[in-house]
Amino acid sequence: MQINDLFPAPGSRKARKRVGRGHGSGHGGTSGRGDKGQLSRSGGGKGPGFEGGQNPLHMRLPKLPGFKNRNRVEYAVVNVSRLDELFEKGAVVDIDALFSKGVIKSKTVPVKVLGDGELSKSLTVKVDKVSASARTKIEAAGGTVELS
Repeated sequence: MQINDLFPAPGSRKARKRVGRGHGSGHGGTSGRGDKGQLSRSGGGKGPGFEGGQNPLHMRLPKLPGFKNRNRVEYAVVNVSRLDELFEKGAVVDIDALFSKGVIKSKTVPVKVLGDGELSKSLTVKVDKVSASARTKIEAAGGTVELS
């Protein structure tokens, strides 16, 4: 068998319909578009998304208000009262300790300690952020704050 012996299987190839090439071709004159109307014209027909005159989906949906900051940092929030009930006196509170106690769900999310509640134990807190009220409560209880 030579390369010149190869040919496509019968019926696998179909010739392109050449419209507008005279009446003898069977596709002359109106070129298979019918006689008159919107669809017979060039550029005719409705655009994508047209819903028969009904208000289209892209206009029915609300526009998004405001501004979304792409650089926003979401913190896992822990209150001082939670630290007081979970940790012993003199304990080191860091991301690993919070994760092992089940306070935070992920080690990759930054942690912020807020000042809701009371703290009666001295703790060493090593987290990403601490609110001003939380810092005063931790230091008033004899603890220290280290930002990582």
